[in-house]
Amino acid sequence: MSTKVGRIGNRGPVSGHGSLTGERPQEGVTPDSLLALHAAGYRTVIERLGAGRVLDVGCGHGFESARLLGPERRVVGVDYSAEATASARARFAGVGLAVARMEARSLGCAEGVFDWACSSHLIEHFVEPEGHVAELARVLAPDGTAFFLTPNAPADFENPFHLHLFEPDELRSLLGRYFAEVTVEGLDAVPRVKADFAARRAKAERLLRLDVLDLRHRIPRSWYVTAYTRLLPLAYRLVARGDAGGTTGITADDFFVTDQLDRTTMVLFATARQPRR
Repeated sequence: MSTKVGRIGNRGPVSGHGSLTGERPQEGVTPDSLLALHAAGYRTVIERLGAGRVLDVGCGHGFESARLLGPERRVVGVDYSAEATASARARFAGVGLAVARMEARSLGCAEGVFDWACSSHLIEHFVEPEGHVAELARVLAPDGTAFFLTPNAPADFENPFHLHLFEPDELRSLLGRYFAEVTVEGLDAVPRVKADFAARRAKAERLLRLDVLDLRHRIPRSWYVTAYTRLLPLAYRLVARGDAGGTTGITADDFFVTDQLDRTTMVLFATARQPRR
């Protein structure tokens, strides 16, 4: 499974220790099920939001961040990518979305200025994700709440951009160091959608078996990431032909929140309240 699949846009160079990495979904190319998965994640956040100031970290082009807007909510979307923030600002400033270019582990925000924060499919893109969690805790008000969505490690598929995958207990433990109250649930899908993911994963695994010498893990990682980025649209066309562009009928309504987590649960959905000072 690839996911905000990189909602931070092109999340910067893959270089030093702790670098942020990511990839960008493409409408009409990225499978409908992945786009629907992200939409369902934001819907889940919206259902839990109240009034106040909202920070969406990794806003990309801003179309999901704009969904967080409400009569009593002000929303700020931040992203590493200059191209993404410029696009988001041009498209959504008119409806009230504020956009700024910031690095997710070093936000240019004062302490305690937000009531809510959203980190959707972002935390897995850090070698050291603790800094990201600590930064969200810092910018939240004492009674603030952060929402984290990230792939469930056993259900994720090989992706060079996913540097730190979590199982429920590890995610709960990390968030518990920075928040007084943590709940970890799952975002899962109806059987036909899970079967869609499983079928595409099986096709991808067959393609990876062509790399009999395991060259992708022997070459410099930056080469692998570059090749992956350029070949991903082609790979989607090969392994997900007919699965994009709205042709499958898969929507956010095919996903649901559950407290029954197992190794097949697709995404972890964590709610973290009351940041520790």
